Amino acid sequence: MLRSLTKIPLVTAVAAVLMTAGAAFAPAAEVSSKTLVDRLQIQDLITRYYNNFGRENAENFADFYAEGAELILGERHYKGKDGILEAYGRGPAKEGQPPRPPRPPRYSFIVTIGNPLIVVDGNSASAELVFTEFEIEKQGDAPKVTVQGKEYARFTKVKGIWRYAVRQIKGGTEPPEGWKP
Repeated sequence: MLRSLTKIPLVTAVAAVLMTAGAAFAPAAEVSSKTLVDRLQIQDLITRYYNNFGRENAENFADFYAEGAELILGERHYKGKDGILEAYGRGPAKEGQPPRPPRPPRYSFIVTIGNPLIVVDGNSASAELVFTEFEIEKQGDAPKVTVQGKEYARFTKVKGIWRYAVRQIKGGTEPPEGWKP
């Protein structure tokens, strides 16, 4: 009998840990068929955006953004569609600024994405994901990881279509100040 009584605190402790662990992994937002469709549309937007890198005839990066959107690359901030085009070296030339040098030739440049956490709230949403850039200089070379980081983004629905409102690229493990998915 004494042996059975000593097991009760252990069983209670294990149950408490399991309940706490279950609560920690509970969904942050209600999932419905509408939010699932929205999440898939946002994930498609992100995937198409990243598949755009390294393509000879890439889509216009600015088309993925809402009017007045912001792109934050480290400490550099680019506002609006012209600013976003400038970030990718495709914007209008600025007075007194030398042209951007051409990229060195390479055989392949691919960016993969993973671990997307997408939270939808009506006509706005947020996403957090990991990206990794791979480069192959010439055919037959092994791929090299050139950059890995995280994207933190806010989205808005414009005329029924999801667009980036803010896209921030950041290294390290700490999210941007005030970030909440």
